[in-house]
Amino acid sequence: MDTLKKLEVWFVTGSQDLYGPEVLKTVGKHSQEMTTFFNNSARIPVKVVYKSVMRSLDEVTNVCIEANAAKQCIGIITWCHTFSPSKMWINGLKLLNKPLLQLHTQYNRDLPWGEIDMDFMNLNQAAHGDREHGFILSRLRINRKVVVGYWKEEDVQERIGVWTRAAAAWYDMQGAKLARFGDNMREVAVTEGDKVEAQIRLGLSVNTWPVGDIVKIINNVSKAAVDKLIREYNETYDIDKEGRPGGKYYDNVRYQAQIEAGIKSFLQEGGFKAFTTTFEDLHGLKQLPGLASQRLMSAGYGFGAEGDWKHAALVRAVKVMGTGLKGGCSFMEDYTYHLNPTSGYKALGSHMLEICPSIASGKAKIEVHPLGIGGKEDPARLVFNTLTGPATLTSMVDMGNRFRIIVHDVECVKPEAKLKKLPVANALWIPQPNLKVGAAAWIYAGGAHHNAFSQAITAEYIEDFCDIAGIECVAINKDTCITEFKKELKWNEMYYMLAKGL
Repeated sequence: MDTLKKLEVWFVTGSQDLYGPEVLKTVGKHSQEMTTFFNNSARIPVKVVYKSVMRSLDEVTNVCIEANAAKQCIGIITWCHTFSPSKMWINGLKLLNKPLLQLHTQYNRDLPWGEIDMDFMNLNQAAHGDREHGFILSRLRINRKVVVGYWKEEDVQERIGVWTRAAAAWYDMQGAKLARFGDNMREVAVTEGDKVEAQIRLGLSVNTWPVGDIVKIINNVSKAAVDKLIREYNETYDIDKEGRPGGKYYDNVRYQAQIEAGIKSFLQEGGFKAFTTTFEDLHGLKQLPGLASQRLMSAGYGFGAEGDWKHAALVRAVKVMGTGLKGGCSFMEDYTYHLNPTSGYKALGSHMLEICPSIASGKAKIEVHPLGIGGKEDPARLVFNTLTGPATLTSMVDMGNRFRIIVHDVECVKPEAKLKKLPVANALWIPQPNLKVGAAAWIYAGGAHHNAFSQAITAEYIEDFCDIAGIECVAINKDTCITEFKKELKWNEMYYMLAKGL
């Protein structure tokens, strides 16, 4: 997605008729001013739409019904400028099926100490109006994000922006289609999962197409389409001399372009947002899609290797959240460790081929090397290192009675030496709070060996997404303590069993 500005969140202000027309007029004027301010904020990527001040049960019910039906509305922001009796919100909130953010702010920043009178107090009542509103949201067990602070503060704008991005990812997932070319890797447990429950809980449909179907499309890709992609490769990447015209691997590079064009046409015609492949089902393919998968991820598609549809969906969601932000997102795998107590414990992330160039530091290079698995021709792929700095690893697993998302803060660092013989893209990171605690927590939580790696978003985005989706979220960060983390997992087990009865 190039932009999120076509999406809307509605700004809904609560009040009541008790205060009279002049107060209500002022409430509306202030709300419109705040809406305009949010629309001019670089931190809020969607359009904020002002809705009239809510004064009654019917008005609240109608705006919630309208929000549900509005195609471009991805959620609502509520704010109670005055006291807004929460019983009038019940019917509408029971019907609302869009994400909700409760903004707890007030129009004025400072108290006008010497000027405060009852007119001022009657108008500026968010301090207790939002508490009344918060009660009914909690009583109705409605998940929402609560943002507290003066509305012009950067932190407040930032937190609203994070939530809108999570809401956009949720919106994007509703009705999204994911294509699996072949099944998952045989005998692997974590890449399996309940696809029916995924459609019920996440709104995502996951279906399988025989590899032979996509091979037919790939085989019919025109020479002109391949030539066009080769020109694009030359403009965008460095290409190893053996992958250039006349080189022994030039045809291997061209075949990846043919795969890319074929899969992309299938995805576009079918309206798919993500896909998977597996090296155990390459019927009719000359190579495992490497460069092709990397390029399609870079174009915004979600991807999962080895049939891992959950992480294909997650990569797509994280890419949507990070639209327009600095830093990229890629399918990733915890591959191997550096366990040197002197230079520090580190994890090397990579995969056989399929790492998105959106996370590359510098210009990626097209190279062709033997894969050593799958029994096919040597595939072309993009090779690069990753930018240094903070990143998140996010994994989604099926726990049988629910989906769980694990998000882990890491710090990407430079390799201690050149990886001269490593023929794949990679990222090197220090897990927070350290590798021993971070890896143990990940394993206790059942996190997969795959993850959605991002240098664009933080754990807050994932937490907001999970709240919207109503699924479990556990975070691993600098404050993680294994003893407390294990307790959290046990408490969560009990909560999600009991919550079904609430």
